[in-house]
Amino acid sequence: MIQGIGAAAGVALGKAFVLPHWELDLPESEKDAVDLAKEFERLYEGIRTSKNEIEYIKNEFREMVGDEESHIFDAHLAILEDPVFMSEIRGLIERQYKAAEVAVKEAIDHFVSMFDLLDDEYMKERAMDIKDVGNRLLKHLLGAPEVTLPSDTQPYILVAKELSPSQLAHLNPSHVLGIVTMSGGKTSHSAIMARAIGIPLVSGVENRLDRPIQTGDFLALDGEEGCLYVNPEVPVIERYQHLRSQQQKKKEQLQLLSSVDAVTKDGAKFRLAANMNSLKELDTALQNGADGVGLFRTEFLYMDRSAFPSEDEQYEVYRQVAEKTGGSPVVIRTLDIGGDKQLEYFPLAEEENPVLGYRGIRITLDQSELLQTQLTAILRASTFGKVKILYPMISSVDELKMANEVLQLAKEDLDSRGVPYDAEIEAGIMIEVPAAAMISDLLAEECDFFSIGTNDLVQYVLAVDRMNEQIAQMYQPFHPAVLRMLRTTVDAAQGAGIPVSVCGELAGDERAIPLWLGLGVDQLSMSPLSLLRVKHRILNTSAAEAREEAQACFRLRSSMDIEQRLSRFAATQQV
Repeated sequence: MIQGIGAAAGVALGKAFVLPHWELDLPESEKDAVDLAKEFERLYEGIRTSKNEIEYIKNEFREMVGDEESHIFDAHLAILEDPVFMSEIRGLIERQYKAAEVAVKEAIDHFVSMFDLLDDEYMKERAMDIKDVGNRLLKHLLGAPEVTLPSDTQPYILVAKELSPSQLAHLNPSHVLGIVTMSGGKTSHSAIMARAIGIPLVSGVENRLDRPIQTGDFLALDGEEGCLYVNPEVPVIERYQHLRSQQQKKKEQLQLLSSVDAVTKDGAKFRLAANMNSLKELDTALQNGADGVGLFRTEFLYMDRSAFPSEDEQYEVYRQVAEKTGGSPVVIRTLDIGGDKQLEYFPLAEEENPVLGYRGIRITLDQSELLQTQLTAILRASTFGKVKILYPMISSVDELKMANEVLQLAKEDLDSRGVPYDAEIEAGIMIEVPAAAMISDLLAEECDFFSIGTNDLVQYVLAVDRMNEQIAQMYQPFHPAVLRMLRTTVDAAQGAGIPVSVCGELAGDERAIPLWLGLGVDQLSMSPLSLLRVKHRILNTSAAEAREEAQACFRLRSSMDIEQRLSRFAATQQV
């Protein structure tokens, strides 16, 4: 048995396919001074092509697993714009007359070796990102083809020295049973992505192998324990077949819950809805028993195109969602661009801190014709189901009133055209800015419901960029300050008699269930893949005991204490 690092849970059995190494063929001679302009031109063209590819991969991966994990590729785009990395490459071309590909390779080696010397796991993992981006750029400069994976054979276990996020994004989960990498760990971007798409991964086995793994070797791996067997004996195979069978059985048992109401052992009922980034996710959400759509992100309608979508284009999509959900609520969030979400055809000025800048409702109120077009399309679709409107990034009563004024203009436009819509359509707001939480009692008087976006709320409350892995340990959803913001918001909603739901990542965290019971939140919206797991936890939870745990958590002083207490409680509720 080879003990590696369990980076993504799951058991896999199958034959290995070893990803071949790509051999570099770099020019040895220096360039003449007159050729340097051409080398810079090749470099910049390679950068442009690499950026376009990364954007495409990011959008494809977003379609597969959602918004959060796709942000991994923002780090890759940032490397291609990093002034230090690019200055190193340009300097090698300009001062040492290096060919563009040689300069890129030497810059990669320099930064990777520098990071590898640091006793910091985060920096070691970022060296992998630099290699991934640098190799992509190198391949364009050298005209090298992509290494393709078998797609017409039996499913296999992929073995690689290291697997980049770009390579992993192209994997077909139906063909890849599991992954083994020689290097890497739990915090690598590839590990995060493997967990997101549900492929077991064992990493860090290079120095523990008696001989290199060959294509065709039979492998058994456990991505939770980090165990790997190469050509194991029959008893090991049978044991892993049993483990795999248990896992599959658990999946099937969870699937049986799709038509079961989410009710605790003592009768407290939840409504579990789905977060969606595209129409593709709707079928999965409905198969997993989603009670409607709690957050329909509309940004995908605006991406990968050359102009804003028309009213009719948007209407067709919203109508399909409303019809397919069969009368269950569909909460459609208005356009939320800016920050980390950019549109090529709608350039925004560079900002010192885009997360705190021109984004969300700030843009659409400023460009009110965009908002009115979208609201008109949503209103038209409202006759086909229980459609609701959600405004993002609201931080003041004035913003909310202005948004509702645009909504009124959209209604008047449809009235003038004789187009029907739901005159009683509800409009709510995302609570994701601390200012909104602090004046939630005032905002509750001006809207029909609250939806708490915990992802942004946590980062704003704690002043921690949730995409910056260097300070990832400071992004603490169970921080006492976050819990106080949640309680303030829920109290305000309940005081005004309006419903409140949670649609951030915390909604899909099983450990948080006692908090929702303690606060009185019974509407959660999450990734379609989290629905059955969370429902299973609810069905096996005592609401009375959970409320006691929640009150104890509200008295604790640190994130760690709260998180540990919730984890211990979750363990006591196991079936």
